[in-house]
Amino acid sequence: MLTLASKLKRDDAGKTGRATGTPESTHRVSIRDRLLTKEVAELEANLPSTCKASFPDEDKLHHFQLAVSPDEGYYQSGKFHFEIDVPEAYNMVPPKVRCLTRIWHPNITENGEICLSLLREHSIDGTGWAPTRTLKDVVWGLNSLFTDLLNFDDPLNIDAAEHHLRDKEDFRNKVQDYIRNYAR
Repeated sequence: MLTLASKLKRDDAGKTGRATGTPESTHRVSIRDRLLTKEVAELEANLPSTCKASFPDEDKLHHFQLAVSPDEGYYQSGKFHFEIDVPEAYNMVPPKVRCLTRIWHPNITENGEICLSLLREHSIDGTGWAPTRTLKDVVWGLNSLFTDLLNFDDPLNIDAAEHHLRDKEDFRNKVQDYIRNYAR
């Protein structure tokens, strides 16, 4: 993160140096990257205690990982990893999020697709992505998928939701099996 902030300052200084005969920088810092510099700082200051963000390359704030370790509910003893990619058109379009951990969850498929309304680009109920949303909203939403946003009534993984409806105890056991096998 500090590397990108330094780069922004260098680019701004390079623009003012044009009058002295130095060539204009051919690389421009995108609006997305400027937004991310601010949003990542805010995110790091406001992460839920159950979440940890990591940036494999500090120069690429648009690609990071999130680990969620729920402290209550069905998924309490697991650690679930997400990959978050922020497209160039951010903040007009939402980040792309994928769960990297196999999970038995009504709102996450076994291959990592996620059903979270704020990640929808277009939503008729008004709960989808809007330019006023931030990475903090995304992280808090992902964290909430394990507690208050856990939704069995509008599932993406229909088998998991029907399993919960048929036999809650067996559902809990299957969740724990997945945690033991994939989420440690």
